[in-house]
Amino acid sequence: MHDLVIRNGMLIDGAGTAARAADIAVDNGRITAVGDDIGAGRREIDAEGHLVTPGWVDIHTHYDGQVTWDPYLSPSCWHGVTTVVMGNCGVGFAPARPDRREWLIALMEGVEDIPGSALAEGIKWNWETFPEYMDSLEGQGRVLDVATQAPHGSIRAYVMGERGARNEAATPEDIAEMSKIVGEAIEAGALGFSTSRTMLHRSKDGEPVPGTFASADELMGIGRAMGEAGHGVFELASDMAPAESEFEWMKDLARETGRPVTFGLLQSPLQPEKWRDLLRMTETAREEGAQLTAQIACRPTGMVLGWQSTVHPFIGRASYRAIAHLPFAERLQRLRDPAVRAAILADPSADMGPIGSILTQGFDRMFRLEAGETLDYEPRAEDSVAALAARTGQKPDAIVYDMLMERDGRGYIYLPLLNYAQFNFDHIHEMMNHPATVLSLSDGGAHCGVICDASFPTYMLTYWARDRARGERLPIEKIVSMQTRDTARLYGLNDRGLIAPGMKADINIIDYDGLKILPPEMVFDLPAAGRRLIQRAEGYRATIVSGVVTFEDGVATGEMPGRLVRGPQHA
Repeated sequence: MHDLVIRNGMLIDGAGTAARAADIAVDNGRITAVGDDIGAGRREIDAEGHLVTPGWVDIHTHYDGQVTWDPYLSPSCWHGVTTVVMGNCGVGFAPARPDRREWLIALMEGVEDIPGSALAEGIKWNWETFPEYMDSLEGQGRVLDVATQAPHGSIRAYVMGERGARNEAATPEDIAEMSKIVGEAIEAGALGFSTSRTMLHRSKDGEPVPGTFASADELMGIGRAMGEAGHGVFELASDMAPAESEFEWMKDLARETGRPVTFGLLQSPLQPEKWRDLLRMTETAREEGAQLTAQIACRPTGMVLGWQSTVHPFIGRASYRAIAHLPFAERLQRLRDPAVRAAILADPSADMGPIGSILTQGFDRMFRLEAGETLDYEPRAEDSVAALAARTGQKPDAIVYDMLMERDGRGYIYLPLLNYAQFNFDHIHEMMNHPATVLSLSDGGAHCGVICDASFPTYMLTYWARDRARGERLPIEKIVSMQTRDTARLYGLNDRGLIAPGMKADINIIDYDGLKILPPEMVFDLPAAGRRLIQRAEGYRATIVSGVVTFEDGVATGEMPGRLVRGPQHA
């Protein structure tokens, strides 16, 4: 008798093959049979009318701090994710000398908008080295599997101290020591190494992330350590400026070491066609023997602007700043005062730089985020605040103010900052069909006060497979493989992402017709009452990790089968 049998479901196995009716048997955490007449189970789940898929493998998250106190890793666990990869973009919490802990928290707070007070209260530091951090994670139960990467920022600061934090050039001795630490991390089970080379990533004090200006010698030295270890992915966030020089060292590293190199790719509003050039360079690199892969997103980097968000259109106005310190209920009472409203609307906005000006005055890119049955992440240009103002004769900032006051002061403005230069998803469709890309960039656990993209896996099914009306959709079989087998394979997790005998029994049972993403909401449930945007889902009948049901109809069962993943995995 099998441990678990799932019957009568419509199987989408992750291989990209056509959906088919099939039953699944699970024993000792592994799939042991797929098909008909597979025998009885000690527990059986009737999946009649539902999809059965592998669990989602999310390779771009920032749960590095949250993982130390939260066994659920929400919001990802609410969206069918069964494996997360942390340690992206060169930031993390190991290695960490005791006198650098506060600095690492400030670095993460600045880059990823995770409340520093929550990290300071929530993290119980019981490690210094990266292997010790891994050991700490291994000793905890959780609902899903976690894997991590060695982050450049913390390694550089650990080896070079203030010189590393200030992005001074590394000496040959520095590079040798960093390479040694990376090699130890890979041997301890890290799935790779990550770095950041974008000016968008800055510490709380405004300084670029350590490693932003690292030389090719430094990067190659680290890459060689990975090559000697025999596994690991080299992940980076980069402005790709100039793209030719970035691709040169990336190609050299991948060819010499044999390690995959993967980078984030989003459409820029300033250079809306640059992504095509970067993909062409990626194709050329692959033809030349370099394993390069672009990580892409399934929708824009969507800023959710509200009165409680990290940023909103009035954050730079003196009359608002005068009340910004007040508790929300008291602040909301003041915001309802017509005199306060008039004063705020009359104020000019302070200079907040190019990005800040878009977030505070980019009314042509601002849209009401409806709280109804559907959330429109692909709005039309004619639905923007600027267009509405032109039609009605109202001031755009007055329209925004009133939108934010909706739902008792919890209205939201959606501002697609990146990946939406032409006000449609046609380029995303093209990216997702390119052989050199992998679905990624959900940033689960990060950007707590202004972005909530951990719902990406659910959005892929609800919008790209089922609901999109403005352009082409994608076959659901492709969508499932994109966020299971494809993401798992990039990081060497060959034991999951596919429903077949011998594979790890990470499974979702989904009410496809009833699947939906709920509106974002601001909650204060992090340590020290830290703030974060969350987004729940409806329609996941069950999520199963290693053959154990962790969620049923969106409710946690209390089971904690999740484990730390150490290194590549084999079926």
